[in-house]
Amino acid sequence: MSLHIPVGVPVHFNLTSPDVIHSFWVPALGGKTDVVPGRVNQMWLMADKPGVYRGQCSEYCGSEHAQMGLYVIAEPRADFDAWRAAQQARALTPTAPDEGFVQFNVHCGKCHNVRGTMAQGDKGPDLTHLMSRSTIAAGMLDNNIGNLSGWIAHPQGIKPDALMPDIALSGPELQSILSYLKTLK
Repeated sequence: MSLHIPVGVPVHFNLTSPDVIHSFWVPALGGKTDVVPGRVNQMWLMADKPGVYRGQCSEYCGSEHAQMGLYVIAEPRADFDAWRAAQQARALTPTAPDEGFVQFNVHCGKCHNVRGTMAQGDKGPDLTHLMSRSTIAAGMLDNNIGNLSGWIAHPQGIKPDALMPDIALSGPELQSILSYLKTLK
């Protein structure tokens, strides 16, 4: 997971969890804050200089605890504003829906949202600008077609107990979904 923040600006976060206790920690930017189900905790982060800052859940939260990393990307204000404007844009909907768009909506759209399309799921991450991200699987994998293919085909083999289930897809279905996902920049 990546968070973008502007350099030199204190950023306020409300933290809560739907399931277990986590602890949000970006060592170079501040202390730890617990993330507790049913409770909203607050924290502030501020980066004094541009850079990529590594964070980690620091509370044992289950079998995938060690894979719960994150990155805070601190950018000069103009770069941050450009990134934010791009992220707020809707995805381009194909004028004539192709097989990848159709397969994505059938197999993925119940859990994932892609703004501006029929995919309105709220259980998984919003994938509107998936290909602009540097990582997938909560920061565990570099975001490239090989890793994305493996993650979609067998997430439980890569990250057991991840919330994303294994979905039985044929090779052509997987390839068409990947083709569509590549357009989400």
